[in-house]
Amino acid sequence: MRMWAQPWSLAPRSDQKLKEEADEGLICLQLPIKARPWLSRAGFFMACRVTGLPALPWNRIIHRHTPPKGIRHSMQAYLVGGAVRDELLGLEVKDRDWVVVGATPKEMLAKGFKQVGADFPVFLHPRTREEYALARTERKEGRGYHGFTVYSAPDVTLEQDLRRRDLTINAIAKTEDGALVDPFKGRSDIQDRKLRHVSEAFAEDPLRILRTARFAARFQPLGFSVCDQTMGLMKQMVASGEVDHLVPERVWQEFQRALHEKAPRAFFDVLRDCGALEVLIPELAPEKVFQLAIAALGCVQNQSDAQTEERFAALLSPLDDSAAVARAKALKAPNDCQNLARLVTAFKPQIRNIDAQHPEAEALLDLLDQADFWRRPERFSQLMNVLECALPGESGPLNLLRTASGAATGVDPKTLLARGYKGKELGSAIRTDRLKRIGDAIAATKD
Repeated sequence: MRMWAQPWSLAPRSDQKLKEEADEGLICLQLPIKARPWLSRAGFFMACRVTGLPALPWNRIIHRHTPPKGIRHSMQAYLVGGAVRDELLGLEVKDRDWVVVGATPKEMLAKGFKQVGADFPVFLHPRTREEYALARTERKEGRGYHGFTVYSAPDVTLEQDLRRRDLTINAIAKTEDGALVDPFKGRSDIQDRKLRHVSEAFAEDPLRILRTARFAARFQPLGFSVCDQTMGLMKQMVASGEVDHLVPERVWQEFQRALHEKAPRAFFDVLRDCGALEVLIPELAPEKVFQLAIAALGCVQNQSDAQTEERFAALLSPLDDSAAVARAKALKAPNDCQNLARLVTAFKPQIRNIDAQHPEAEALLDLLDQADFWRRPERFSQLMNVLECALPGESGPLNLLRTASGAATGVDPKTLLARGYKGKELGSAIRTDRLKRIGDAIAATKD
């Protein structure tokens, strides 16, 4: 797990060496190396009390060395990541992130920046409010997304910071005067339309498989694809069990973003090709199920205002209701997504059972009740949108259900109350009136 001390807040102490390193921007990390012999055990625990750092095992602490006297680091800010990439692609730049080389937290605060980062030092510019992160490196120490230690200090170079990034197209920097810094040939991969990992360190973070798949979904319309070497590396990561250690919350975040990309199918194609789909959503792995899911998702995607819950429900629509509910819960999808997926998969067999030639008003009214149409008309509209994509051959029954919903809304409970209906009698009267209106509306469609 990433662990940080905030040395710039350390109070003066008798351990002069510790104070000197704190003044220089000491960073404490959870890293299994031998402790510095000059720092006493008592001094270490005192530092933990002052900074609020957990009292880690004594042999799991590392300190940034104090630079030799006379050596000063030159502070330099670089525009990095998506802003540089999108500018080179001719796309609109929405967010601008910066990396700062040669600076300490103390120096950033002195220039008016506001610290916001919890896992590592990130600061907001006092005027633009853009994010500035201190250059850092990462080192793998465990399994999964959280198994990293982070090192940040003025001696971390720009190239070292760029090397920890996932793809070469995201590892390009731009100086404040406009010059590009591209040590990993990201511009060449942009020209060749390739998604390529920066280094073998890519394999240390299984979340990068999902990020790569999401970038494929975003940039496939521009001709991008995952290069063979990166696909091979992702297959190795899946085979080693790294994907098994991803936390559901992070998986859902990537899924949700991918569902709204320009080509969401590419996301699931990449996951299937590298074997990650069978780990994350094994129910969609069979070819027939996968193709049905992708077809329904593509249909819903064509509805310009389709929400996340509609897209997610379309993806799970080939499953039965119990499997869909279980998978939605395992992914920790929001309740709205879980509920719509449950309704879609539960309604599919019932819609198929409607006799379009001889529909029963009572069966249609029961479906409206199941959908909680009376209290949630907006969700019912979403349900119908997804069902139309999941059941392309059932337009007749679906049209009947839409007709029934329109007719039943004409019942006014207040009018029945005015007539003296109360309690159970009121509920019975409402149902009777709705059945009559649905029956009349169905009959009218046959005339």
